[in-house]
Amino acid sequence: MNAKNVMRSLVGVLVLTAVFGVDVYAQGRTLYAAIEAETVVIVPQRRSWIYHPIRPPHPPRPIRRPRPVPAPAPSQAAVIERVDAQVSILEQVATTTLDISLRNPNNRRINAVMLIPVPSKAVVRGFTYQGAGKEPSAQVLRKEVARQIYDSIVRSTRDPALLEFAGYNVIRSSVFPVEARGKQKVRVVYEHILPAHGDRVDYILPRTEAIDYRVPWYVKVKIKSKRAVSTVYSPSHRLVAKKSGDKHELLMDVAPDAISQPGPFRLSYLLQRNGVSASLYAYPDPKVGGGYFLLLAGLPQVEKDAKKLKAIKREVTLVLDRSGSMNGEKLEQVREATLQILAGLEDGEAFNIFVYNEAVDRFSEKPVIKSKETIKAARAYVKSVKARGGTNIHDALLESLRQPPMKGMLPLVLFLTDGLPTIGQTSERAIRGMVSNSNKYKRRVFTFGVGVDVNSPLLENMAYRSRASATFVLPKENVEVKVGKVFKRLTGPVLADTKLTMMGENGLGRVKDLLPAALPDLFEGDQLVLLGQYVGEKPLAFKLSGNFLGERRKFNFKFDLSKATTRNSFVPRLWASRKIGVLVDAIRASGADESTGYGLPQKMDPKVRELVDEIVKISTEFGILTEYTSFLAREGTDLSKQRQVMEEAAKNFRDLAIRRRSGWGSVSQDNNSIARKGASQLNFRNGYYNSKMKKVAHSGIQQINDRCYYLKDGHWVDSRVVSLVRRVKTDETIVLGTERYSQLVDQLVKENRTGMLAMKGDLIVKLGSKTVLVKNQ
Repeated sequence: MNAKNVMRSLVGVLVLTAVFGVDVYAQGRTLYAAIEAETVVIVPQRRSWIYHPIRPPHPPRPIRRPRPVPAPAPSQAAVIERVDAQVSILEQVATTTLDISLRNPNNRRINAVMLIPVPSKAVVRGFTYQGAGKEPSAQVLRKEVARQIYDSIVRSTRDPALLEFAGYNVIRSSVFPVEARGKQKVRVVYEHILPAHGDRVDYILPRTEAIDYRVPWYVKVKIKSKRAVSTVYSPSHRLVAKKSGDKHELLMDVAPDAISQPGPFRLSYLLQRNGVSASLYAYPDPKVGGGYFLLLAGLPQVEKDAKKLKAIKREVTLVLDRSGSMNGEKLEQVREATLQILAGLEDGEAFNIFVYNEAVDRFSEKPVIKSKETIKAARAYVKSVKARGGTNIHDALLESLRQPPMKGMLPLVLFLTDGLPTIGQTSERAIRGMVSNSNKYKRRVFTFGVGVDVNSPLLENMAYRSRASATFVLPKENVEVKVGKVFKRLTGPVLADTKLTMMGENGLGRVKDLLPAALPDLFEGDQLVLLGQYVGEKPLAFKLSGNFLGERRKFNFKFDLSKATTRNSFVPRLWASRKIGVLVDAIRASGADESTGYGLPQKMDPKVRELVDEIVKISTEFGILTEYTSFLAREGTDLSKQRQVMEEAAKNFRDLAIRRRSGWGSVSQDNNSIARKGASQLNFRNGYYNSKMKKVAHSGIQQINDRCYYLKDGHWVDSRVVSLVRRVKTDETIVLGTERYSQLVDQLVKENRTGMLAMKGDLIVKLGSKTVLVKNQ
């Protein structure tokens, strides 16, 4: 039986589908394994299977006495060690090059075939492998043919994971070898035209969303366009911008901490307009009266020598802690950070310096313009600072906020401390309130907590209330590096005092729960990612206004909601993450000045308990775990016992969010809060920092497409039914391999929800009004 015949009939093929990362041992028929050559089908985006070919029937033969033959050892799946993806986008045409590194763990050579799910209208531009003899080939099969192939594999392996890609076309390669105990590198190149939505162009690289998928993908993106690109955004993976010598070319890499993140790689870029560019992703959800939206806005590229595009000038006030605990290396690093910031100011920008312990001293009564003379004086002033005394945070902050501002400049405060308030007004509530009540010049207060002996919720709240951000410098980290990194991000303000309003008669009551509620200032290279809920189905008209490059400007946008789609499932999940972050902040604030908390959970302040209940509700629905709600995914937790669930959550919030105000356990909470409130990428594995600042994740819960599933009693249970009863009663059972199962797959393809088939084990899901048991084994 040759390889061509094998490929023509996958039912009789030995197929090893190495879908990145999970080894699956030989299944099914093994009678002729020692006789027939093995053929491997590799699907880089999922898991691995092995089939054995079924020999055609033979005519009757004389009966012979069988000779004992030792059973062959079972084959192992080929291992995909890594994938290097090069994505080159030229004027909306994407060329994707996949370099796939394989390893054969078997003691015999295997023949392989590559199957790669791709977007519609993709065309193959190349296929090769190491040691290729005659020219190898590959072809694109339409999604209907791909579905037949997947069905054949599923029938043989009794594993439906490949059906996650039903609905995609597929590239099928010719046969190539992988030597015994050897390695092989395969390259596949394909092209397709990217869809555009107004000024936004979208790219997607299909991959599984299953959290057990950990093969590293090193993705590099190059975008080249005659029309300037305003911003590049990925809701799935964090990106790192790289420098390019060509001003019409953008280079982006998936960040090192995201290379093993599951899920399809999604990327969008906005083409530049005369001013701010914007686009809208919409997800329909009748439960909220319309759906969820993500507004993405980008800035024009600011060139230093452009007369028309001059960044807003900054007024920077440094407020430096010089209490006794700052003595030594910390104070020296603060000095170096201060000098670095002063050197980084542009000509014509202003600065001032405050130093404090029990008293507050200042370099100048009011900010001064940067010059050789003022910089020289500032250097001498900083050098003279000595560490001694206590920590008067209240007065230092008050003095920095009420100094007269420089007209026409963006007022920034960089506030640094390594301790708790010990002198003067030490009330956390009073200091929090001062940021709002005494900040009439609307200074942005960027806070830096040095070490972990700081009131971290206070510092985080001071920054958030003033449209700024908090940074925590952990022990053994360098203060100068951390402060310098933040200041570098504050280069060249482009849009300040940003405000979003709805326009027209159709704008009344059309949006709600906007996150963030107060829009941040946008600096060079920044983008605005705003999430919220919309009501109704008519188009949304926004007006974005503010100080744009020194002038008051407004930008109008109108977005059609008819293209809202469940493919944008990342939108409600990102919204939920931010919402939880804001609610946790409110609970943290309730613990200000409380030395013993609120006592037992049942005596918790009713307003705080209401916040806890809302967090549990959102966490359960969207599958977003926190250090307070991780027990929801714990095996044995009965989510149908609502009172017990709420009591455990209340206890966790009391012990952690309310009572812990400093130390590792507090700093970790506020680092998590910062990440949630600023969430712009999905967090598939629910990673967060524990009380020792170690990253943890959870495997008992999965976010798939726009649904969430909990592992309960060996089943993956839909979040919409998991809290109803301990033992869910099902209305129907759908078994793998039946016609009804095939109909289910068709339905899921239409709803963009085939990802649930990637999960191992049986499912209990909500389909319409029915609760259905889906038997995947």
